[in-house]
Amino acid sequence: MKKVAVVTAAVLALGLAACSRDDSANNAANETAVENNAEADVNAASDDAAAVADNALNAAENAIENAGNAVENAANSVENATR
Repeated sequence: MKKVAVVTAAVLALGLAACSRDDSANNAANETAVENNAEADVNAASDDAAAVADNALNAAENAIENAGNAVENAANSVENATR
């Protein structure tokens, strides 16, 4: 009877060992997905920052051009006033 109990215990232990989950592949896939999503977020933020900087430069260029036009208009007004 003891032999049957020992054999049964051994078979059950092997069965449990065979059924244990190995999540390492799943964990690696999840980690890769997290890294890919993080990289996409960083790239999107970088693209957004570049677009904002480009818009700011365009606005500054427009402001400088408008100031130049205002100076030119003022000079024309002075010239017209002195005629």
